[in-house]
Amino acid sequence: MSPDPVRLVLPAGFRWSAATSALQIEGSPHADGGGRSIWDDFIATPGAVKDGSNADPACDSYRRADADVALASGLRLDRYRFSIPWARVQPDGRGTGNTAALDHYSRFVDALLAAGVTPFPTLYHWEMPTAVEEDGGWLNRDNAERFAEYASIVAARLGDRVAHWYTLNEPAMTTLQGYATGALAPGRQLLFDALPTVHHQLLAHARAAAALRAQGAAQVGLVNNHTWVQPLHDTPEDQAAALTYDTIHNGVFREPLLAGVYPDLGAFGLPDMPLHEGDLALIGSSIDFYGINFYNPTTVTAADPSSPIPFDIVPTPGAAVTGFGPEWPIVPEALRDLLIDLQGRYPEMPAVIIGENGASFPEPERAGRVDDKDRIDYLARHIAAVADAVAAGVPVEEYTVWSLLDNWEWADGYTQRFGLVHVDFESGERTPKASYDWYRDLISSSRSENVQIPTTQEETTR
Repeated sequence: MSPDPVRLVLPAGFRWSAATSALQIEGSPHADGGGRSIWDDFIATPGAVKDGSNADPACDSYRRADADVALASGLRLDRYRFSIPWARVQPDGRGTGNTAALDHYSRFVDALLAAGVTPFPTLYHWEMPTAVEEDGGWLNRDNAERFAEYASIVAARLGDRVAHWYTLNEPAMTTLQGYATGALAPGRQLLFDALPTVHHQLLAHARAAAALRAQGAAQVGLVNNHTWVQPLHDTPEDQAAALTYDTIHNGVFREPLLAGVYPDLGAFGLPDMPLHEGDLALIGSSIDFYGINFYNPTTVTAADPSSPIPFDIVPTPGAAVTGFGPEWPIVPEALRDLLIDLQGRYPEMPAVIIGENGASFPEPERAGRVDDKDRIDYLARHIAAVADAVAAGVPVEEYTVWSLLDNWEWADGYTQRFGLVHVDFESGERTPKASYDWYRDLISSSRSENVQIPTTQEETTR
């Protein structure tokens, strides 16, 4: 069944992007002297990755970078979001930068610019050098300074051509899944004892932002995974559970960046953040834009009193789901509501960038052409939600599809496909899907001021 037509209006100058991350697409993680990362360690843990796979070769993009540039150019993207792995640049997390790796990303930046696409790098997409984790990782405040040193090294090489930067990707997921539950690298299971990693990541971002600006950066921010949290039942217990989850997933990152304070964690029986004098002032003045990754809302209910955490995440009633099943419900209106809520909380908030939005659906391993109507429908309706938020006054300036390519999906290995482009992971062959053509045509039709944009494949191709 074809998706129902959805039309939207976005202002002139609205930017369109697509994103990838290094570990998920590059392969060859130790080429050119690349060091060991926490994901090498995580992958080596039996049972940690769903299909027992590793991230090599993934899409083989370290050796096929030109193919990815051609795909980004073919979409007529304004900007392409990619990541630079810390362990490639500083294999031991210290010292001078790895010249071979910096040469590679310098060539990649040049290729994007030659293709008319603005490079928009992410400095930390979850790939910490093992040596830094062995020194405490994000539990150790001192590693914020190490990250800033790494940022300075990269900016010294690329800053003459790169003006726009993401520092960190999804620090909430690093805290919640990397250090609290162990679902992602580094695989720690500290529950609420993971909360210091929130502050140390934000401090690392702020230190890195200062280093980037010192090298001439025009626009610096981080991008966090945000979710619209709702209680399963309209009861005091479920409302309290929802508030707790919203605070640790959204609030502890949002408040310091946008209001210069942390939420009152003591109200939830949690310890305060490990603040030093001046930290909040530095964090609160560190962003030129507010980046939001959004995939789905989260429904919670009160946990059994014997549980070590006071909430349970449950399926969202009545929602369709992506290839991940009930844990990834499809509710585009939740993105609209989240954005409007943010604007209401922070009327003076900076420009907003949607740094990732996308969906995985079951698709064949080998394919000449994938007619991914479900993905087109998902993207169309989420872009419409963004347009509704813009109409309500939210200063969203850019939308980014996750992902340009099918990729290695972290602990889910090769079992999920998010790409606008199908990748045969045996041959490396790339084949644009129907959603690639749809997104290309949407971008092309949006170049004039306040145009009504057709957002189904059928309308776009008429």
